[in-house]
Amino acid sequence: MSTVTHEPSRVSHDEAGTATPEGILSLGLGFWGSKTLLSAVELGVFTVLARGPLTGEDLASRLDLHPRSWRDFLDALVAIGMLGREDGVYRNTPQSELFLDRSKPSYVGGMLEMANARLYPFWGSLTEALKTGRPQNEAKRGGDFFGELYRDPDRLKQFLHAMTGLSAAAHKAIAAKFPWRRYRTFVDVGCAEGGLPVELAFNHAFLTGTGFDLPQCAPHFDEYVRSFGLEPRLRFQPGDFFADPLPDADVVILGHILHDWDLEEKQMLLTKAHAALPKGGAVIVFDAVIDDDRRTNAFGLLMSLNMLIETPAGFDYTGAGCQDWLRQVGFDNTYVEHLAGPDSMVVGIK
Repeated sequence: MSTVTHEPSRVSHDEAGTATPEGILSLGLGFWGSKTLLSAVELGVFTVLARGPLTGEDLASRLDLHPRSWRDFLDALVAIGMLGREDGVYRNTPQSELFLDRSKPSYVGGMLEMANARLYPFWGSLTEALKTGRPQNEAKRGGDFFGELYRDPDRLKQFLHAMTGLSAAAHKAIAAKFPWRRYRTFVDVGCAEGGLPVELAFNHAFLTGTGFDLPQCAPHFDEYVRSFGLEPRLRFQPGDFFADPLPDADVVILGHILHDWDLEEKQMLLTKAHAALPKGGAVIVFDAVIDDDRRTNAFGLLMSLNMLIETPAGFDYTGAGCQDWLRQVGFDNTYVEHLAGPDSMVVGIK
């Protein structure tokens, strides 16, 4: 079964119908627009404008921008659809107002901040990764980004909250599309701060759930769940999904987890999920699942290249491939269903 996201053709034509290189050049120089957006997030452009529209001069002053740079920078953000401008006054677009204001719970800029600080320079070594098969992140020089992250509660909180924002659309789709009335309990493996458990409990009053993650996530999970008044129905269980068995539940969820690992590790996690379920229970695996023909979900394919940059052996996968793994570890029935954007879920029934 194929999934989702279709990319436009890169073949451009002029008014006479003659092929032009415009599409190729636009793609090849796409990092210009990407870095302009990432720098705007870093500078807090959208958070400043969330307090109200400003003239270019006032906004430049608030952001401490050089007189030579600010006009082209702000107008470039207008041209790429991230800002609006009228009579020299700049304002957020509805999209940037909702998703790029740091003070809103819908903020997804934490992921973009990480992309700016980490992924942007690491992707400059993609060619080396393609030739060597080795990560190009902090590990290349003996560092450990995630080890350092989990030792810093403030940075960890920001990162976990960014993960909630990034996955919010997929969480809503899982709550709406999966047949939850057949089940009563679930465990979210790698739950972060609890974005998916909260979404499920908020929408289905008959569900109770467990968030399973490393112990450092516990206070962030508890705080997030408490803010919705859902602590009677949602609990945190600390653990390591490689070292420990998964908690028993009617439904086991592996969201944006499986693509981090090699094939043997993927199959081990799916085997643990199978063991945690009763007869008739279900596993939900969701990622940016690649279409079976490997042509249209460009985000999923690029995410798999990001796993090349970030992990020793992780990779993204097709829906058909994941269904094969599920059947190999004992799941009887499997299917793939699109969620939102590039994300799809692969479901296995025991």
